Amino acid sequence: MTDTAVDRLLAAVAQGTGVGDDVFADDAAFDATVPHWRFSLRGAVPIRNQLTHWFADPAEFEELVRTPTPDGEVVTFQITWYEAGVLHAAHQSHLLVVRDDRIVSDTMFCGGRWPAPLLAEMAGA
Repeated sequence: MTDTAVDRLLAAVAQGTGVGDDVFADDAAFDATVPHWRFSLRGAVPIRNQLTHWFADPAEFEELVRTPTPDGEVVTFQITWYEAGVLHAAHQSHLLVVRDDRIVSDTMFCGGRWPAPLLAEMAGA
């Protein structure tokens, strides 16, 4: 089985152990659209720090779709995790460009972090 930069990124998301230095290229670009905001980062260290902060707890993929592209993958997932004993979920899509087994670009769209009360409200809608 081949272990790719995308595999390593997804493992870090699930394990909550931090994104390793073997995932992003040194000059990687990160463009994130999050609820009510958009921002960009440049460089492996700031990107790893941001993702390590976001994915700090072990999580489970409730949904995971990986679609190959000519230069990388589109990855869409919904994850759940417990934070301070409270169930949370998030839904994200990442357009990943990979070169030399490092992610050089991540264009990310996130629907937000949803704690258990909000998940229950959405389930009832």
